[in-house]
Amino acid sequence: MRGFLLLFTLHAGSGPASGDRWLSPDKVQHFFTSAFVQSLAYGSLRGAGASHGAALAGASVTTAAVGVGQEIYDSRHQGDASARDLVWDGAGAGAMSLLLARTAR
Repeated sequence: MRGFLLLFTLHAGSGPASGDRWLSPDKVQHFFTSAFVQSLAYGSLRGAGASHGAALAGASVTTAAVGVGQEIYDSRHQGDASARDLVWDGAGAGAMSLLLARTAR
């Protein structure tokens, strides 16, 4: 039953007027852009001499700031900030963090 509810939630849009769907090319872009920012920030911090844990934390803060900053920009200039975009940003950052957590050496 939970799987059905999750599937229904992911496929349901937020309404015909907004067009902000859970699954769309825009969401894929948010996922991979955040994963890229997370990786780039982590690598930059490690290259600057930060420990694994500090680099991972710093990369997470950087990625969150970029995602939130983009939504603030969208709300001020396009009027369409999206919490769903932030969810996909977090998913991309989280997925990359899982990969980076295994690269401590």
